[in-house]
Amino acid sequence: MRIGAIFIASCMVLIAASFGAVFYLRLGFSASDSALAGLGLLTVLALYNAVTGRRRDRAVVNDQVASLARGSGDLARQVAEFGRRLVALEEKISHPGAFGGTSNAAQAEQPLAGEIEELSRLVRQLADTVAQHELALSAARSLQSTPRLTAIAPTLTGIAEEAAVIAPRPDGDRGPPAETSAPALPKIAAFGGLDADAIVAAVAGAIAGQKIDLYLQPIVTLPQRKVRYYEAMSRLNAGDGEVVAAADFLPYAERGALLPKLDGLGLLRCVQVVRRLLLKNRDIGLFCNLAAATLTDAGFPQVLELVDANRAIAPSLVFEFSQSAVRGMGPIEHESLAALAERGFRFSMDNLVDLRIEPRELTARGFRFVKAPAGLLLNRVASATANIHPADFSDLLGRFGIDLIADRIETESMVVDLLDYDVRFGQGFLFSPPRPVRAEALQGIADPARPEQVRTEPPPASSGSAGSSLRDSGPAQLVRAANARL
Repeated sequence: MRIGAIFIASCMVLIAASFGAVFYLRLGFSASDSALAGLGLLTVLALYNAVTGRRRDRAVVNDQVASLARGSGDLARQVAEFGRRLVALEEKISHPGAFGGTSNAAQAEQPLAGEIEELSRLVRQLADTVAQHELALSAARSLQSTPRLTAIAPTLTGIAEEAAVIAPRPDGDRGPPAETSAPALPKIAAFGGLDADAIVAAVAGAIAGQKIDLYLQPIVTLPQRKVRYYEAMSRLNAGDGEVVAAADFLPYAERGALLPKLDGLGLLRCVQVVRRLLLKNRDIGLFCNLAAATLTDAGFPQVLELVDANRAIAPSLVFEFSQSAVRGMGPIEHESLAALAERGFRFSMDNLVDLRIEPRELTARGFRFVKAPAGLLLNRVASATANIHPADFSDLLGRFGIDLIADRIETESMVVDLLDYDVRFGQGFLFSPPRPVRAEALQGIADPARPEQVRTEPPPASSGSAGSSLRDSGPAQLVRAANARL
């Protein structure tokens, strides 16, 4: 390259000297004028050579930067794979007996310990079933008096079997909860004529019988309105075409301590949907709602097993918690959040009732999204109950790496006003109502050579075809079924 530069410089000097000689000998200019003309030409040639060389160097540098970016991506994937293998190796080292250890005593004790653990588990299940048998019988009599709920609880025997799904109350009382201390529960038209205990048993039967349908509502970019994420929502199929929204039956699920089982079923389905969506679009994501009770449930380690088996989809699966749940979290919930964040999953906070949040603390816990109702952001009164004006809320979150999503958007005027607030994402009936996921999308991943997009259609007559292996859909059973499918 140095020889080439010397050659080019020599050529430019020669051309400039020849140009000056022509001015002096042929055109009759003075020697000084001819020298100035040659010097000017030499300057022009030098500038041209410098500009062309700079453009050539910039193209080379751009190619090198692109190559480095590709190499960094490959290196990141390799590091993630090495990390996964290292975790597996550490588990093998910490549990040598479970992975072919050399200790004969450990090998001899392992089958006996497994049998004792299985026996203790069966005894606990039998005790729970016997303790709740009377509640199940009373719920069955109430359900049998309502013909249109036969799709949820067809017979007394079915309700008795589903009673094992209902977890004991936190205070240890396995009988019916006291009506005097329970908060007011919403009335549900589909469960007309039933008392609260019967509705709790019906919801438990719906969860055990796979009568919970999964609906998706898109989250779009603003102002382009391109679908970037989906939010998964649960709907209870009450039969005869009646669908119960989550806001109506969740209080009864909470009363019966059924939220961890409901979240376990929803998480398994969300994993299946995300894997199906990623076959068509690698940039799509899904928001999956979780309750704070799931983070403290005894079955949470099985949930971690499920997400461990699906770390590859961590960038596309976002766990969502309500603002009240985030504010009420204690050390156990924070530890569970940290375990999910260590596996690469991100979080979102929704159902905001005010704008009094600490974005720095949310970012430290792994929250990357905040979902606020459009009415709250556009309401001038909100600025009086917050530390910041709603118009500056998106910029505040953005400085800490959190995206603001405006939901419950119903009119075009809301979109226009939200654009002035620098809101990047929107959700609501203006763009699309929640639509049910096709049943075949929940049957596992099809042949990768023939991917199918997750499509929605009107709810089918029954959504309980996800497999008989999920009938007793506790967290551990869901994890085992997910690992078998994936």
